Amino acid sequence: MAAARVRSGGRPTLEEVAARAGVGRGTASRVINGSPRVSAQTREAVEAAVAELGYVPNRAARALAANRTDAIALVVPEPETRFFAEPYFSDIVRGVGAALADTDMQLLLTLVGNDRERRRLAQYLTAHRVDGVLLVSVHADDPLPDLLEELGIPAVMSGRRSASEKLAAVDSDNFAGARAAVDHLHSRGRRAIATITGPLDVYGARRRLDGYRQAISGTGLAPDEQLIAPADFTEQGGARAMRELLARRPDIDAVFAASDVMAAGARQVLREAGRRIPDDVALIGFDDSAVARHMDPPLTSVRQPIEEMGRTMARVLLQEIDRDRQERPQIVLPTELVVRDSS
Repeated sequence: MAAARVRSGGRPTLEEVAARAGVGRGTASRVINGSPRVSAQTREAVEAAVAELGYVPNRAARALAANRTDAIALVVPEPETRFFAEPYFSDIVRGVGAALADTDMQLLLTLVGNDRERRRLAQYLTAHRVDGVLLVSVHADDPLPDLLEELGIPAVMSGRRSASEKLAAVDSDNFAGARAAVDHLHSRGRRAIATITGPLDVYGARRRLDGYRQAISGTGLAPDEQLIAPADFTEQGGARAMRELLARRPDIDAVFAASDVMAAGARQVLREAGRRIPDDVALIGFDDSAVARHMDPPLTSVRQPIEEMGRTMARVLLQEIDRDRQERPQIVLPTELVVRDSS
């Protein structure tokens, strides 16, 4: 060990780590950078050499040599009010953070709530100040995914923009989740089943509406557009949509809200109207967030594995960065109906 340190001027080098481990310099570099493309035996040998020599990677030099910044941006194209009001976003951040915990990557959280912030982000991305981008809650007309494609920046989306999405994406099975919710309501004897949708320029919200419609058709109930009220994934939007539904169809006996937060708004309006839950109107949400568990009565909800979505997004992005965008997977994670007292 002493001889090795003398040769390198007192500080062990990557070449010395590789020689001690009996591997090439590139292989040692891949191990130190956390690449999955090495065997367990090779990783163990390199890590042992690092420990024996006391090697400390020069992060700045490594990033410069590799044309890397060691930073990932998590971009949420929503205003602050929605970001902090919805548990969905904090769960995504938690999952992403867990996946990056054992890496050298820094996570930069960026909220883009208006055109000015979008232009500023575009300038930042054009300067290639991050190695990759995670996009959450993307609307169909958002220009950011196309900009990332044009710049050649690796990107992974939470949810797709359409069925023909070109970028890598991680989503939950919104269609099957909505269908399971409506089937459950029908099995409990409900016949006037309404839905409160999310914004329909979000692909996931459209898929939840598609699942609702297919389930209604499958039960033999007559489709009725008067039982569909669009909203915006906010509590206020859920309350507004619920008032519209009650005005149109006072005979409603069940509501599937496309988020727990909107279900909370709907519940308040139902109570103000003297409707008991679930005796008069059964209620189901989507997400299975803390909101669902703490409602009175506790809310039946479609569970989507949000933290796992965040972890998967980060893992896919790291692979894209490491492999130079060779793969763009479209991953759909399963949902599960969690039945509680509201239905």
